Amino acid sequence: MGYKDLREWLARIDDFGELKRIDGADPGGEIGAICDLACEKEHLPAILFDRIPGFRPGYRIATMGESPHSTALTLGLAEGTDVLNMTREIRDKMRDIQRIPPEVLDNGPVLENVHTGDDVDLFEFPVPKWHELDGGPYIGTGDMVVIRDPDEGWVNVGTYRVQRHDRNTLGFYISPGKHGRIQREKYWAKGESCPVAISFGHDPLMVVAASAALPWGLPEYEYAGGVKGGPIEVIKGPVTGLPIPADAEIAIEGESYPDETRLEGPFGEFAGYYASGERQEPVIRVKSVMHRNDPILLGHPPKKPLPGSSSGVMRAATVWNGLERVGIPDIVGVGCFVTYFFTVVSIRQRYPGHSKQVGAVAGQIPGGAYCGRWVIVVDDDIDPTNLNEVMWALATRCDPALSVDFLHRCWGTPLDPMSNPGLISGGPNVFNSRAILDACVPYELKSRKLFAIPMEMSEELRARVKAKFGAALE
Repeated sequence: MGYKDLREWLARIDDFGELKRIDGADPGGEIGAICDLACEKEHLPAILFDRIPGFRPGYRIATMGESPHSTALTLGLAEGTDVLNMTREIRDKMRDIQRIPPEVLDNGPVLENVHTGDDVDLFEFPVPKWHELDGGPYIGTGDMVVIRDPDEGWVNVGTYRVQRHDRNTLGFYISPGKHGRIQREKYWAKGESCPVAISFGHDPLMVVAASAALPWGLPEYEYAGGVKGGPIEVIKGPVTGLPIPADAEIAIEGESYPDETRLEGPFGEFAGYYASGERQEPVIRVKSVMHRNDPILLGHPPKKPLPGSSSGVMRAATVWNGLERVGIPDIVGVGCFVTYFFTVVSIRQRYPGHSKQVGAVAGQIPGGAYCGRWVIVVDDDIDPTNLNEVMWALATRCDPALSVDFLHRCWGTPLDPMSNPGLISGGPNVFNSRAILDACVPYELKSRKLFAIPMEMSEELRARVKAKFGAALE
């Protein structure tokens, strides 16, 4: 992978020239505002904040960048800028991935400082208010929440938002349908508290794994080990015994009790809005805090989603492999945009109804089911990661009366401001609908060659003119 932990990852990003260092920014608003300004760049840089007012020098905050270079580094891919090729490479790796269990160590850097009981004080760490109208500071945005299933024994790791309430209490929001929420409710149904461990600084690959749409029962630690090509090193938490990354920067352990809640939110979420407002949500009573010397809090705050983001590589690969796994032939590529909302699948049409089949399935399999909105199916001459080509196909090959279908009461989330909250006001049953757009050349028209010769120059002419006049167009 080329790096071991968050610190080495940041050093590699610095080698790429994509790490920005900022001293003196205030966590009450300036750090979040700087991150928002950075989102206006073509490729979001990683940022390392130090000398944060009111906190010890060396207590830092890092944010994950988003660029082809950083994505390739995190996933262990060949460096490059072609998103479709990156998707092909990671899906090949995922398709034959070997589950590698974590390696349990007796010690690790995260245990350099351990606080329990009355010594727990979450105010030790700088925690930003990431968005101007957030309801408070959020320590968990690029986190990994660790819960062991009380019935089946496997360990789930998810990235869920975590608000700091006070010195030893955290807010604990999980969207309906997510594995961590199902496991938490299992404990509560037994009248038991839910043991939880959370890491707040770790290998960015674990953020990817914790956010992936993995099948129920597949531990993210084992999945990440397969991607990495070796076991993730963990220690057993001193209070819960849950596995925590041995080189985590900051980690906590605690208990979440049935019917114990506090006001949580609002929070600027992945849809680009302050979603779900302020309401009562479960809390975690923190029993232990562990951290490295000079710890780094890893932030990955949601931002207003950009269509050209490369963060959809893993989700696109998951959809692509899922389509092939159910037996659908000739999937040529997949692109994902605007977080969960927009999926594009390119196919080589083989039979009548092929494109409709792909659209319906792509919106319901892992990677595409949660909070999807649009699924567009295009022909194999269209790059599904290039929105200009996708829009051309949609404009010229899609007949709205014949090519658009809708699915109702699909898996949504309260974090989507367009979701239908169901029949019970404020109830947990949140649905959404999605549109399936067939932007392929109609199968019955393919033989008529109406779309056979697109208006584009030959590669020979392109190369000759670019070599002669390309500099003038820079």
